[in-house]
This record gives sequence, structure tokens and C-alpha cells, in this order.
Amino acid sequence: QLQLVESGGGLVQPGGSLTLSCTVSGVASKFVTIGWFRQAPGQEREGIVCISSDGGGTKSIDSAKGRFTVSRDNAKNTVYLQMNNLMPDDTGVYHCAGTQLGPSFQSMCILSTWSEYEYWGQGTQVTVSS
Repeated sequence: QLQLVESGGGLVQPGGSLTLSCTVSGVASKFVTIGWFRQAPGQEREGIVCISSDGGGTKSIDSAKGRFTVSRDNAKNTVYLQMNNLMPDDTGVYHCAGTQLGPSFQSMCILSTWSEYEYWGQGTQVTVSS
């Protein structure tokens, strides 16, 4: 059974940085496509970035481009989300989610809908406030 655990959230001032980690267990991470999703209070869950199982493909929403970088170290079964120049609108619970697309899609990832991901971590809170 694939399991995901996020860590690294916290309180940061506007303009600050955080790095979130998503640790994968139960299945080797090299077989798992990962998406990062944000749930802000009163808002729908939103896909932020995703990364393919081989790390060769990534996608991000416009508000994350130039500020957020997703990467992975499959030797450590860990996916990272480096967030720079954080703004109050980035506040929310950040979840990593996983799906196995199969070897034909190892360079692809999905960001358009969260329902494609079967496995979810419990989330880590990110609060951007002065």
C-alpha cells in the first residue's frame, strides 16, 4: 500500500521560503507520479505542481512559476517542493498525492484534476503572514 507523508510546513513571513518534503513508502517512488495540492480555507483543493515518476516531466500553475520548484530523489523516496518568495495567498494545507501511471507515462504528470490521484498524505500547514 502506497503511503505518503508530508513535512516541512510552518509559519513564514511574506517573501520567505520553505521546502516541503513528501516521503513515499510502500512502493518505490520511481514508480509514483506526485502532485502537490493546496487546500486554503473556504476554497477548493487546487493543484500547484506535479512531477513525473522519472523526474523528467513537471507542470505548475501560473502563480507558482518562477517561485516554486518541484524535484525528487528516488534514491531517498522523497519528493521536494521548494517555495520561494511566498505570499499570503500561498497559505493553506499542502498535500502530496500519488498515482501510478505505468511505464508508458513515466515522464508525464497530471495537474488538471486531483481525482486522478488515489493516494494522499495528511497534509502540512503553510502559513504566510507578517
